[in-house]
Amino acid sequence: MQKSIRNLIWLIGISCMLLMVPSGQAEKLTQGAMLGITCAGCHGTDGKSPGAIPSIHGKTADFIKSSLLEFRSGSRASTVMGRHAKGYSEAEIELIAEYFSSIK
Repeated sequence: MQKSIRNLIWLIGISCMLLMVPSGQAEKLTQGAMLGITCAGCHGTDGKSPGAIPSIHGKTADFIKSSLLEFRSGSRASTVMGRHAKGYSEAEIELIAEYFSSIK
């Protein structure tokens, strides 16, 4: 019985080691990146829109932040963006803006 427990622990340990990604290849997922995931459906994963939706790739953090704040307040007309922007705090909007402006 004890040998089977030891073998099970050994097997779990080896399995965990095989599933680990080397730290040099792992990319840290920031809070801005996590929030930006919701933008990817329309604006593309890197902000390069695949269709009629405007791209946000290459835009400055200030542009993205001010646009989102304008959508949130209603001072900028929108069909969908106003509803999205209302769901974010100003701090979250800043994180999203910083994330997309940092993509090269």
